[in-house]
Amino acid sequence: MEQRGCRAWREPLQWVTYMVALIFFWIGASAQLRYAISEELKEGTVVGNIAKDLGIDLSTLKERGFRIVSGSTEPLFQLNQNDGILYVNRKIDREEVCERSSVCLINLKTVLENPLEIHYVSVEVLDVNDHSPSFPEKEKRLEISESALPGARFQLQAARDPDGGIYSVQQYKLSQNDHFRLEVKDRGEDRKTPSLILQKPLDREAVKSHILLLTAIDGGKPPRSGDMRITVDVSDVNDNPPVFTEDAYSVLVNENANLGTTVIQVNATDLDEGSNAEVVYSFGNDVEGEVLECFDLDPITGEIIVTGLIDFEKNHKYEIDIQASDKGAATLTTDKTVIIKIVDVNDNAPVIEVTSFSNSISEDSRPGTTVALIGVKDLDSGLNGKVVCSLTEENPFKLTLSLQESMYSVVTKSPLDREKQSEFDLTIVAKDAGQPSLSSVKTISVVVSDVNDNSPEFSLSPYTFYVTENNHPGASVFSVSASDRDINENALISYHILRDGGDDNKWASFLNINSDNGHISALKSFDFETLKTFQFQVVATDSGIPSLSSNVTINVFIVDQNDNAPVILYPVSANGSAEGVEEIPRNVNAGHLVTKVRAYDADIGYNGWLLFSLQEVTDHSLFALDRYTGQIRTLRSFTETDEAEHKLVILVKDNGNVSLSATATVIINVVEPKEAFAASDVKSAVKDEEENSVTFYLIITLGSVSALFIISIIVLIVMQCSKAPDDSSKYLQDVNYDGTLCHSIQYRSGDKRYMLVGPRMSIGSTIVPGSNGNTLVVPDHRRRVSGEVRS
Repeated sequence: MEQRGCRAWREPLQWVTYMVALIFFWIGASAQLRYAISEELKEGTVVGNIAKDLGIDLSTLKERGFRIVSGSTEPLFQLNQNDGILYVNRKIDREEVCERSSVCLINLKTVLENPLEIHYVSVEVLDVNDHSPSFPEKEKRLEISESALPGARFQLQAARDPDGGIYSVQQYKLSQNDHFRLEVKDRGEDRKTPSLILQKPLDREAVKSHILLLTAIDGGKPPRSGDMRITVDVSDVNDNPPVFTEDAYSVLVNENANLGTTVIQVNATDLDEGSNAEVVYSFGNDVEGEVLECFDLDPITGEIIVTGLIDFEKNHKYEIDIQASDKGAATLTTDKTVIIKIVDVNDNAPVIEVTSFSNSISEDSRPGTTVALIGVKDLDSGLNGKVVCSLTEENPFKLTLSLQESMYSVVTKSPLDREKQSEFDLTIVAKDAGQPSLSSVKTISVVVSDVNDNSPEFSLSPYTFYVTENNHPGASVFSVSASDRDINENALISYHILRDGGDDNKWASFLNINSDNGHISALKSFDFETLKTFQFQVVATDSGIPSLSSNVTINVFIVDQNDNAPVILYPVSANGSAEGVEEIPRNVNAGHLVTKVRAYDADIGYNGWLLFSLQEVTDHSLFALDRYTGQIRTLRSFTETDEAEHKLVILVKDNGNVSLSATATVIINVVEPKEAFAASDVKSAVKDEEENSVTFYLIITLGSVSALFIISIIVLIVMQCSKAPDDSSKYLQDVNYDGTLCHSIQYRSGDKRYMLVGPRMSIGSTIVPGSNGNTLVVPDHRRRVSGEVRS
């Protein structure tokens, strides 16, 4: 029995000894850490470095599987196995984790394996003021009788705040009011109960309900708060008589109003409730019988209704006493007088009278200039006699109300321009304010008189004229024209030429202008070879006071005429005649260049284009003349039977419409060659043959190019003719080629250039006015190929 008791005592002792040893072992194998963080931290916020704080080698953390032992729910913290840092895994709400505990600790168990180490980490979550106080009800309604005495107490529900300590509800505040104050009872453990205390008697008729705002405030910095709206409804006792909504009732009624027409509706209200606020209406005791014949009163709605004939001429106004009574046990009554004014019917239209009128106004009148005075009147009274005048259309005039009643002025509101509109028909409408409205219309005409405010305007600017040379002095060559938008004297225009004496305007002295019609005549004959173009200015002046003027530049181009005959430059003899003697060896070959006739024409274009022809020759088989270049060449070799002297008469003529010409005589002497000359001639002949060979191929090439060019021109002409056949002959004249170059000359005024057109010329060949070239050089491909050799 004793042994059994000793055994029973030894077993608990051994268990205690085992536990103590285990505790000592646990202390050696584990450690305790404690961190503190605030709630609501963001995910990933560092809490602390557990490995560093425990002194664990960082290089062994991952191998030993350093981790947190957690449950099935999502852990609040996360441990990095690489560096031993503890992170916040998700946002922590202290009130959710620890509810209302004063200290919020989260215990974590971390484990290291091989060898096994267990470390306990405590994280204290510090409270932050992240919740506002809130009431169980957002709105509270109380009903208190207006007979309640001051000092009455009404308890309210307390507010709650999930935060603890100083962050819980610390105080209450009541919005400013005259009838209630707030009393708070502290019950400890963050419980404070508010109550309303009545300070001043309530009056339901003055204020039917009171709106109060109760605010609960916590101890945070800054503090948070929550509100509850308190509505105090005041219950009624019958202590107020009916009160009319208007201080005075006055109404207008048209005469002859229809029976049953509602004149006015009176309305009275009682501040009480229930039967104490029900109101009935009745006529006063001293209402006259005439009123009872014309009007009736609805006791429920308070409407006064027409029941008889109303005549403005019989009575202009009625004064009716009305009583309003409530249905309380002790009836309260209020009296009010209703004034009914009878309105005359609008049966007279306004009358417009023009008291002063000026039917003409100068276009330079300033805005605000008075044109007419208008008077209006209406025989009706009140609104029916109140007249408003207006202009029916938009124009530069307006009506302004004068100081005198019913008087208007027609004045200008914007500048006038006679050139845009010279006369205005102003329609004046007078309209009264009656219902329905009546109106009258009157029209007045206003003429805008002219002032000289427009300068003359030329029809073109600048002018361009073309004058053929050799014009007759004193004859009109061209004219200018200007117009003026003004009228009468202001539009009467005179012309004169601006003569400023400058070099650029010196040719104006040779011109005269008709001051009345602008016709310009030349006082001298123009010579194209001396003057190609010039310009001057013409001034147009009106006859207004003061006068206005404008000028225009006139460009004059002199057009060439064929008034110069060709002049022979070579050959020229000692006495000045166009004669020359040329000697050539008898042994020259065919194509030998004997000489070249040179001529000059002072005209341009076709008028200066020269052609050469043999007018007289002793032997047609020996010599040939190039009609374009004037070169004389041999056609064959000389024989023993050929004459030793030959005479050639060359005709040089231009291509004017009336062709002018000159002649030159060339005497060719055939002489016997010397030995040296013969040898030289052989070399020359060989050289000429080589040149002739090169020239032959050059002619073939140029001929091919010319053929392609001519084909292109023909295609272009055909296309142009197919598009506009009427214009095909504007610049090209149909000519017949008979061995002499046919031509035409046209001047394009738009392009300001001469157009030379001929059978062997390109259509685009031009000579610009002002060019000093007087002889047109013709391309070599125009020469005759057969029988002629180019040197």
